[in-house]
Amino acid sequence: MRTYEQDARMPEPPWPFTGRDDELERVRTASAAGRHGIVVTGPAGHGKTRLISEALRGTDHVRVTGTPEARDLPFAAFAHVLPDTVSLHRAVRILSGVRLLVVDDAHLLDESSAALVHQLAVHGRTRLVVAAVDGVPAPGAVSRLWTGELLPRLALEPLPREDIAELLAAAGLEPLTVRRLHRMCGGDLRLLRDLVAALGTAGRLTAVPGTRERAWRGALPITAAVRERLAPVLERSAPGERDTLERLAFAEPLPMSPDDLDLAVLERLETDGLIHVDDGGTAVTLAHPLHGAALRATTGTLRARRLAGAPRDHRPALEAERRRLAGRIEQLDVRTTPAPVGESLVARGTQVPAGYAAVRARFARLRGEVRDAAAWAREGLRDAPQDSDCLAELRAAQGEPGAAGDDDVYARHDAVRLGEPERAVGRLPAGSVLARHGEALARGDGAGLDQVAEVLAERGFLLFAAEAYAQAVGVHREPRAQRVSRTRAVALARRCQGARTPALAGLALGELTARQRQIVTLAAAGLSNREIAEKLTLSVRTVGNHLYGAYSRLGTGDRAALPWLCESA
Repeated sequence: MRTYEQDARMPEPPWPFTGRDDELERVRTASAAGRHGIVVTGPAGHGKTRLISEALRGTDHVRVTGTPEARDLPFAAFAHVLPDTVSLHRAVRILSGVRLLVVDDAHLLDESSAALVHQLAVHGRTRLVVAAVDGVPAPGAVSRLWTGELLPRLALEPLPREDIAELLAAAGLEPLTVRRLHRMCGGDLRLLRDLVAALGTAGRLTAVPGTRERAWRGALPITAAVRERLAPVLERSAPGERDTLERLAFAEPLPMSPDDLDLAVLERLETDGLIHVDDGGTAVTLAHPLHGAALRATTGTLRARRLAGAPRDHRPALEAERRRLAGRIEQLDVRTTPAPVGESLVARGTQVPAGYAAVRARFARLRGEVRDAAAWAREGLRDAPQDSDCLAELRAAQGEPGAAGDDDVYARHDAVRLGEPERAVGRLPAGSVLARHGEALARGDGAGLDQVAEVLAERGFLLFAAEAYAQAVGVHREPRAQRVSRTRAVALARRCQGARTPALAGLALGELTARQRQIVTLAAAGLSNREIAEKLTLSVRTVGNHLYGAYSRLGTGDRAALPWLCESA
């Protein structure tokens, strides 16, 4: 039972454009002839400029950019395309001859340039593609582009974790490093690229034995981009604020004790979004993971030693996490469970006990996070190279059936996953979802397998659920039911870090084109072919052809099944 395949390659700079197919198509469509354009907004570093560049690659256009240094100079952004002295009216006339105008960092435009962009949008003869950062002051003429509905707005969401994981895995980074980078960067791709480059330059990426991957452990490199993100913390000057933030960096979470912390200081920091207080109001942490790592890396040696105090004994907290995860495994329920202590220790380069790592590996493997499982097993082997549990979990993550032990309930369930339910009869907990899986497969009950798969997915067993749906495909007699089960199997399997098992072997399907993804998404939202055609300025026949091609690639002809695919197609 092969669990995952590995192919780590360093992407050539610039990084590959990843995970924005639908947004790419929207910008292309909005900037095509006959359209007025589009405004792309989002937080700094989320890829607005890269998206626009990719969408307009090969097109004839003029680009202008707002800069903070020139906000007081009239028409500063347009200096390279306008005469030195020009009125707004004449500027509009000159630029009306430009077919496509790209305005980057529009929130930094001077008032004259902002008014010019607004007037071009009003007159409608120049197609505009405008990028602006959310959450920062912008000239009124810029914000009215979308609030006044002159141009449609595309609010860019952070790149999903799965896409970032795929990008970083292609760069040869192991899963625990990928998770750490994603958590620190919070979707900021510019910061992500900066950190990866800094880690490579500083030699902080170490080879993971037995793999082609590299890992980052230890301190955060302090780059210019990190200092920029750290500015809201470093600039705190009110009494007690910086001290409180540094204490949290070295000892979070801290209990909400009036004797140890100034509540007035905490209130100010919470109002400004720099700290987080838990729901019970009993503990406080830094709001952004980057801030703690950056503060620890920028604090002087003597002060850091004082703030850190005596070495903390993490064993009780680790044991509590281990028991909590082991209990969920025994309860046949592996839904997401926070376990931050182990992650924090691994990030700092501290070895975690093999017993803890083995449970983390098993929990991840049962969730279908097979690459994460292998990474945790290897962490445990750093502490104890011959630990039998970690070795077994590593083999299981790499696809050896029964590797976790012949007397284990999940190992007995492997027979069901391999399509041999008779070997598990009477050996799985009566009435459990695992036993129901075996029983449904043994009697060739497609509907029963679908129901079991739904429960498995609810409990976090995404890979098991994908396999159950895939098995249902083989026993359903009605074509529509086969298509629905196949669609759901594919959607779940794509969330399992490249898992490859016998039950999933027949599900390899072609990827959708950008246009197919766009149309499938709209169809899944309930739009008819005619409504999709009107929205995208296509013929109804073209929409139908794209849907037919998508159905063929996705193994479904059922429109009602499309929402399952839109999460991961």
